[in-house]
Amino acid sequence: MMLDWNEYQKELLTTIGKLAQISPETVTGYQTLHTAGKKTNLLGAKVRELIALAVAVTTHCDGCITVHTSNAIKAGATKEEIAEALGVAVAMNAGAALVYSARVMDAYAAKTQSETVGAR
Repeated sequence: MMLDWNEYQKELLTTIGKLAQISPETVTGYQTLHTAGKKTNLLGAKVRELIALAVAVTTHCDGCITVHTSNAIKAGATKEEIAEALGVAVAMNAGAALVYSARVMDAYAAKTQSETVGAR
């Protein structure tokens, strides 16, 4: 395994607990955001956790990966459903790279056009 995810999760939650002692408002604010979707429950726990895993991949958050993998399993997500959600994350990252590639080409065009105009 790449990482002992169970041990990492324990250590992470312990460290966050220590942070909560020092800055309780920070952790309380996070918890408020985290539980907001549970109030309406329109998507359901499993779908929220699958989304969380896809976002965890796109934001490169190992802590999010370990916590939301546990939560997704508890919510009944299968390995195949998790893989499909991760496929969306891969596509979104590729899509973002494509969009930002277009922005680079646009910046290049703007910079070379202004250089050409300025050179006259």
